[in-house]
Amino acid sequence: MNAPLSEPIVPAADLGRLRSAKQIIAAESDVLQQLSRELDVQFSAAVDLLLRCRGRIIVTGMGKAGLIGQKIAATFSSTGSPAHFLHPAEAVHGDLGCIAAADVLLALSNSGETDEIVRLLPSIKQSGTSLIAVTSRATNTLGAAADIVLALGSHSEVGQLQLAPTASTTAMLAMGDALAIVVSEEKGFTRADFARFHPGGSLGLQLKTVRESMRRGDALRIADERQSIREVLVGHRGPDRRTGAVMLVNEQGRLTGLFTDSDLARLLERRADRQLDRPITEVMTPAPITISQQAQLVDAVALLSERRISELPVVDDAGKPVGLIDITDVISLLPDGSAGDRAAPQSIPFRQ
Repeated sequence: MNAPLSEPIVPAADLGRLRSAKQIIAAESDVLQQLSRELDVQFSAAVDLLLRCRGRIIVTGMGKAGLIGQKIAATFSSTGSPAHFLHPAEAVHGDLGCIAAADVLLALSNSGETDEIVRLLPSIKQSGTSLIAVTSRATNTLGAAADIVLALGSHSEVGQLQLAPTASTTAMLAMGDALAIVVSEEKGFTRADFARFHPGGSLGLQLKTVRESMRRGDALRIADERQSIREVLVGHRGPDRRTGAVMLVNEQGRLTGLFTDSDLARLLERRADRQLDRPITEVMTPAPITISQQAQLVDAVALLSERRISELPVVDDAGKPVGLIDITDVISLLPDGSAGDRAAPQSIPFRQ
């Protein structure tokens, strides 16, 4: 019988650090729970105002609130609501010219008395720009000047000194995220819309369609199912490395089976050399799993992972192969642990 796994031993010197870190995270979590409970109709009014915005959403804040504001502006822009960040100190030196009456200003200040923010208020009122305040309470200077106040409540900052903006900026960030996402949902922002704004990195890759990501043309190996294994292999030699799967088709050009390098390796391991001159239909995987070229790449990745296969043929509406997704092309998108040894394709067709 295997001995039960023991809990990892934490050095005494680390216990105090871990205890403090857990208390900080728990305290900030409590702030978010309270913010969620106390959210009221002012939030809905802010969403309505942002949906009616015909200009830009302009986010401003000073210091740590400004850093949070930059992230909120970026989230709005990436979810279908054009936005940018305005530094309040630069604003009073000419950058106020970027604000128009059709815009909505989202101002962040926990105290509501931040000098750089307060100095903007007369100019904002004069320009006719709508103002949403994200602040601790509606009665401070910023709150009193705003059209809509999203009150965060009064919270003690975390840590022994309780001075550095922590709990307050966590609440600001959560409020900004909630605004941006709810607005995007009300606008009907789709996965395809999101993909247009995120073409790079692994996120952009998984938001692509299968057609954009599949191997095609000379990178494919397509052969007649009536040929022998040897004829198929000899007829598809080339100077470049190609996909490790041969897609077999019938007389009408429709996909009927798949033969992989792994299938060939198993024949050689069994010393079944005579099989090489037999019809490939005897050893191919019939009716392999396929996917449409209009599908999202994330769907293809899910199939590769769930079915534990390495190659996924792409077929058109007539069932003819037009491409292939190879696991090596999308390995960075696979869930952890799903890119190990992979079984032969199962005979379960994938239907859109």
